[in-house]
Amino acid sequence: VFNNPQRRNAMSLEMWETTSRTLESFDKNPEVRVIVLSGAGGKAFVSGADISKFESERSSVEQTLHYNEVTADTSRVLQGSSKPTIGMIQGFCMGGGLAISLCCDMRYCTPESVFGLPAAKLGVGYGFEGIRRLLEITSPSYAREICFTGRRYTAEEALHMQLVNRIVPDSEIEGFVHETATTIAENAPLTVGSLKQIFIELAKNPTERNPDRCKPFIEKCFTSQDYIEGRKAFLEKRKAQFKGK
Repeated sequence: VFNNPQRRNAMSLEMWETTSRTLESFDKNPEVRVIVLSGAGGKAFVSGADISKFESERSSVEQTLHYNEVTADTSRVLQGSSKPTIGMIQGFCMGGGLAISLCCDMRYCTPESVFGLPAAKLGVGYGFEGIRRLLEITSPSYAREICFTGRRYTAEEALHMQLVNRIVPDSEIEGFVHETATTIAENAPLTVGSLKQIFIELAKNPTERNPDRCKPFIEKCFTSQDYIEGRKAFLEKRKAQFKGK
């Protein structure tokens, strides 16, 4: 949970660093099967960078480069997580918040959610990888419009641009996301994990992709106890109980 509600969960350098460490700990924990990211207060997912911290954290070229390295590292950790990730978006999802959401595997928002990338209105430079992720999810023409105009978009517009999977009423979104996460968590962890590795590989530049990196994860599925359990459950017409082994 991004917890800075008095500033609409705007991100400070410390928050970026804490996010990275928290995600890494979740990734290493075998008990964690799905990661859900959300914002405290219900008014914002993340509204972007904490501009009040610019003087202390991004006033020089050196500070800005360090800040950018930290944010890029957090994005890599999130997108490279071996666990499926869900962005539960309520309210503002701007700038760095949009960048974080685009690193998630799935994004669900409420009708009142607002999206945008206001870098052009702030005079800040935006990293190559962040734009590449945006381009992978929406169309080249929409990506350019989002970047060049810096304007805000409604939930309906975001859905049309494929920035989100679907819009869910505010009163229902927590239950919907919980149900979706539970469905994923009850599936075979090794299968889900192997699929996640394939998506991670596909997200790389074509020249860097290597399908062979995915083979061990796929082969592990077929030598697992879960593979036996899945077959038995299907034949016995019952719900499988997967252990991730």
